[in-house]
Amino acid sequence: MGREPDTYPAAMARTRSEKDATPKKQGRIAQLRAVFTMTRQGDPKAIWWMLLAGLGTVAVAFGIGALVGHPVYLTVLGIPLGIMAALVIMARRAEKIAYARIAGQPGASLAAMQNLRRGWNVEQQPVAVDPRTQDMVFRAVGRGGVVLVTEGPLPRVSRLAEQERKRIVRVVPNVPVTVLYTGDGEGQVELRRLSGTLMRMKTVLNKGEVSEVSKRLRALGGVRPPIPKGIDPLRARPDRKLTRGR
Repeated sequence: MGREPDTYPAAMARTRSEKDATPKKQGRIAQLRAVFTMTRQGDPKAIWWMLLAGLGTVAVAFGIGALVGHPVYLTVLGIPLGIMAALVIMARRAEKIAYARIAGQPGASLAAMQNLRRGWNVEQQPVAVDPRTQDMVFRAVGRGGVVLVTEGPLPRVSRLAEQERKRIVRVVPNVPVTVLYTGDGEGQVELRRLSGTLMRMKTVLNKGEVSEVSKRLRALGGVRPPIPKGIDPLRARPDRKLTRGR
């Protein structure tokens, strides 16, 4: 015999249970709450800076309003501006904390480069790896030319980067190749400043040239070892939309 059709209440109950089992997308308020909690735990002083920025903005708006004879009107306008100022402070502090958490982990440089805007092609695997020390070199191609981003102690990883630079120069001899060493020491670039450093580079390639150079470099081939076990750069990168509450 065939299966009896579900009654309406039973079908509705099953539908509700299926909906409940489906993971729901986190709302904006929940995102802001999560970022606020992370920021408060990682940097307790951030709360005071947020209050100072928010209340200070409202106070300035009130002062200007008092001078022009419209204190209430400008104070009301100053409230959303104060909230925005507090959120900007929270976003910057949260971003700093997020970068501090991934610093020193394999793939952290790649995670930092995921925030690059359009115009840059970032390889999702290291182009050079030292299997003994796990030093790595990542590659990005954009308007600033070819950029090699390293992970590892500067004296040691510099040899690995130089070998990769020579390989690239043989393929695209007329394209500038820049090496950036990530870290907190002298001559190195902090993770949280990596994307900004690349974006500020002088333009030497147009969109078409970026695409062509990327294709030629990918044609180099060769099996590259995957990123060692650690963080997943695509999931661990600081999310700017989340930290800004957009």
